[in-house]
Amino acid sequence: MNALRKRGQRHSSESNPIREWPYSSQHAALVTDCCSLLQSLPDESVQLIVCDPPYNIQLAHWDIHEDYTQWATRWLRHAERVLSRTGSLVIFGGLQYQNEAGSGDLLSLIVDMRRNSEMRLVNLIVWNYPNGMSAHRFFANRHEEIAWFARSNRYYFDLDTVREPYDETTKAAYLKDKRLRPESVEKGRNPTNVWQIPRLNGNSKERVGHPTQKPRELIHRLVRSLSFPGSVVLDFFGGSGVTTRVAIEEGRHTVTCDIDPTYRTYLGLQIEMLKSEQLVNGTSHQYRISDTLDPDHPIFLKQDACGTGTNDVEV
Repeated sequence: MNALRKRGQRHSSESNPIREWPYSSQHAALVTDCCSLLQSLPDESVQLIVCDPPYNIQLAHWDIHEDYTQWATRWLRHAERVLSRTGSLVIFGGLQYQNEAGSGDLLSLIVDMRRNSEMRLVNLIVWNYPNGMSAHRFFANRHEEIAWFARSNRYYFDLDTVREPYDETTKAAYLKDKRLRPESVEKGRNPTNVWQIPRLNGNSKERVGHPTQKPRELIHRLVRSLSFPGSVVLDFFGGSGVTTRVAIEEGRHTVTCDIDPTYRTYLGLQIEMLKSEQLVNGTSHQYRISDTLDPDHPIFLKQDACGTGTNDVEV
């Protein structure tokens, strides 16, 4: 993205008129199995998949899988199929492997992707947080990994949307350096692949009750950098509903699901908080949420090579 802009060119994903914002974003939120949903989606129809799968640590009925890798490979193959050529898949997880029943880890999924997928591992992002559980038999964990896979080498990435501003002292020093372009300094720094974002504690105002809820700031960074306004974000482990809320705020469409019916309760709480925030800040987001995946959802708006939308997918 940034290299193209320097050359005065545009990425194909920036040329579609449906990305002229504001518009009303559409969100399908379903209670169903992830593979059932994925089987119903057209090829190359999704820009970004945010995937926070169960870790098989038996938190609830949805977190118990006798053969974790075999179960995961089913949705991994579908995920690759539904991604656009510029699309990305991000998977949350941990690398701490436990050789016993009741464990699922990101390392196993990465190995499967390397063996059975043509997708490329662009980054292994380390989510570092200061708060967490204590430990006595090993060093206490203070990080989690996010594996970023791209469907092809044409993947969309907008660094400028997630740059971190320099502190005033550093900024002043850099602006004096003649080797650096002032406009680049003003944009801020690349946040690197180590993200220092606190976990949600029990008293967090973001909490809706889901046991593994991720912070909004984390999802915002992924959505902003790996998708564009008007594109479709897919989350087939909807969990706390945070992906839908962030997508509304960022002008993306979503298709989400969760096998646990409580998902709709969590999503309802997210929308209530969104509305309260809008009242306080005076902001407004136009959106529509449905508990079915209707034929007019943008996921069925097929994109041609020039980025022009044509609704020619049979559903």
